[in-house]
Amino acid sequence: MKRTLLLGLMAILLIAARFADAGRITGTVTDAGGAPVAGASVTVRGTALGTLTDPRGRFLIAGVQAGPQTVEVARIGYAAASQTVNVTDGAEATVDFQLTESAVALEGLTVTGASRRTEKITEAPATINVITERTIAEYPSSIGELAARQKGVDYVRAGVVGTGLNIRGFNSAFNPKNLQMDDGRLSTLVATGLPFGALSTTVKDDIERVEIVLGPTAALYGPNAHNGLVNTITKDPRTYPGTTLALGGGSQSTLGGRFRHAQAVNDRFAFKIAGEYLQGEEFEYVDTVYVGAVALDELELDRDFDALRGEAAGYLTLAPGSDLILSYGGSQSSNLGVTSAGRNQIQDWTLHYLQARFVSPRLFAQVYHTWSSTDSTYAINQRTQNWFSFKNAGFSDADALRRSFTEQWAGTSPATGVALQRGAIFVDASKRLNGEVQFNDTWADFQVTAGAQYQRDNADSKGTYLIDEGGITLDQIGVYAQVERPLGSGVSLILAARGDDHDLYGFNFIPKGGLTFTRGSGTWRLTYGKGIAAPTILNLGGNLFGGLVLGNGEGFTLSDGTTIDALEVETIHSVEAGYKGILGTNWYLDVNGYFNRSKNFLSPLINIVPTAFTGGPIVEQRGDADIDEFQSGIVRPGDFVLTYLNFGEVDTYGFDLGLNYYFNSTTWVGGNYSFFDFSLDEDDPKNDGNRDGRVTETDLPINTPKHKATMSVNTSRQRWFGSVFGRWIEEYDFFSGINVAAKTNTDLTVGGSPVVEGQRVGRDFNEGPLGGFVNVDLTAGFRVTPRLTIAGHVTNLFDSEVREFVASPAIGRLISTELRVTF
Repeated sequence: MKRTLLLGLMAILLIAARFADAGRITGTVTDAGGAPVAGASVTVRGTALGTLTDPRGRFLIAGVQAGPQTVEVARIGYAAASQTVNVTDGAEATVDFQLTESAVALEGLTVTGASRRTEKITEAPATINVITERTIAEYPSSIGELAARQKGVDYVRAGVVGTGLNIRGFNSAFNPKNLQMDDGRLSTLVATGLPFGALSTTVKDDIERVEIVLGPTAALYGPNAHNGLVNTITKDPRTYPGTTLALGGGSQSTLGGRFRHAQAVNDRFAFKIAGEYLQGEEFEYVDTVYVGAVALDELELDRDFDALRGEAAGYLTLAPGSDLILSYGGSQSSNLGVTSAGRNQIQDWTLHYLQARFVSPRLFAQVYHTWSSTDSTYAINQRTQNWFSFKNAGFSDADALRRSFTEQWAGTSPATGVALQRGAIFVDASKRLNGEVQFNDTWADFQVTAGAQYQRDNADSKGTYLIDEGGITLDQIGVYAQVERPLGSGVSLILAARGDDHDLYGFNFIPKGGLTFTRGSGTWRLTYGKGIAAPTILNLGGNLFGGLVLGNGEGFTLSDGTTIDALEVETIHSVEAGYKGILGTNWYLDVNGYFNRSKNFLSPLINIVPTAFTGGPIVEQRGDADIDEFQSGIVRPGDFVLTYLNFGEVDTYGFDLGLNYYFNSTTWVGGNYSFFDFSLDEDDPKNDGNRDGRVTETDLPINTPKHKATMSVNTSRQRWFGSVFGRWIEEYDFFSGINVAAKTNTDLTVGGSPVVEGQRVGRDFNEGPLGGFVNVDLTAGFRVTPRLTIAGHVTNLFDSEVREFVASPAIGRLISTELRVTF
């Protein structure tokens, strides 16, 4: 199979030579007053060819086939425009545009996330939310909060810097099911598959846009674009030159500064550099750690956080329309992180990448290397238990603190007992190597995009949280292709497929298809897509806290003969119908409905022997190995094992509605509503999540509100800008590993305890369900001069009781202010 995939890669490279003798299109884009329009998207209709205008409004598109070609121009705030020009091989054709303002600001918005090519958002064959450069620039707080304003997105805040998002259900405290990318580069950790989050290297002022694609996009982006894709595109220094300096501060002692500088040195070379430092203090909140009947506060909790990040890139023009881009990014962060087994004290975790990209009209190629490092991050819950075991046995404070990082004492005194290996420290020295080549062209009426990707993961925890003596190395190769063809009368057909081969989970075929019908300024669509969520290295080979948490790469056998199968790849088949477009002259509508069928859904951490302490079966083996090889020294190995399982078949369904009304190009109101629900096969024992011998709807950790809605009023004028944003989240239950946040249900047991609000449930204190709140945010800013801007933002304006995540504080009012200068 790998030989077939490599032959496909060679074929793509051979075909790519076809564009060598094509023509070029140049021109200038201005507004109604003759001023240049920078950052306008210029594309050739029916192709993947496109570019952005530079600060003088100029553009150049190379590699254009001979013959009449329609050039389309789009820019937020302007009406889209098009012209037809005749192109000759080896020659240059010129066409200029003068744009007029449009009340519907999104009419000119272009995206790449749905099809890996530039297209108007109204014509993309998927539901896409876009956070634009203008919105980011006018928001004096973390851009993660802007995800809360998008339809179909479950946004959560676990603290001042602890934010996250989920798409269409199946959330957890350790959620890797939404693929995140920056400039075509995976921005996920090697062993866990989690997004970088606070470890991100990207600086806010260098982001051109963020695209959030709802639903499976695995056919084009790879196995873990399962529920959706978050695609961040940074700024081209030739389109966005200049210098930006920003200082900010606010509640919780937050203080930070950012800078970005970009310039074109000459017609062939440009560069940019950006950096940020942020510090502050998390909300005052202490989680409860249970040891038997004893409830403890988290040991030596450090609520201070800080982050240092930055990126630099050089753009070298090799030929008209063809660039070589070299970039580096790095970050270092300390903060609190929520997991399925309690919180982590993340200390001085560093992350770096090096990336080289070749970008031309029909050929894209890249290679990049990512590596991360930490040696002092630790699990607070486990360390607290370890410390108590020594103190309870009579050890000194100094000994108890010192040994709590690696050991737990089993005994009643220093003289009678034994030290168990219960390491709380996490070491990471993991790295990843990726390569990709992508080609696009048009034959007759067929527009073809094809590519191949290679990935090598090397996870190395030095034995602290993985079964990884000597490290774990895994290879993956994928080949993908997409064909689009207009069928006439505004109807287009899209077909795509991916073949993916992985060292552990083998070969997977991932298809996608759809029909779009464009009439006027709107497009109807009907799409089908398959997605897969591959088990992460942690899912398969985790070994935490002396074997209390074990990966399920080989299955388990219980003492009563029950077997638990090793993890398989989760699959999802999704059908979606939708419409997005401009109604009349002032309304923008985006609505969709979807139905998903998931099989082998990957669970969060689950205790597979919840009745062991009351006489039920215990775990005897993991694969062919006895459980005491992983839980050595325990009086009764196998009576507590947290691991990951595959559920059976689950159906999820829902719809998302977004409606904006634009009074003019500067003021608009918008609203979103999302509905989500599910059904599961109650006759399938795999769906017995709490292992009590029966299947009920409460077994499945959907962890998503059924109803949610937002409303906003926005303005962006020449001097003033601001917004009022309201969010309603229905109350919902959340279960993930040891974490419980749910209303009272005594018929449901978790960790051997009935679920009761306001008391201990298993190994967690249940503070009650999440959601059930209305939250209002306020943003306001003023451009003092064209170069100086001041802005402020208040999250949770009325200081409501807002609980958004497990093992996390209620989020009170947060105030952010910012002073920004541009040169």
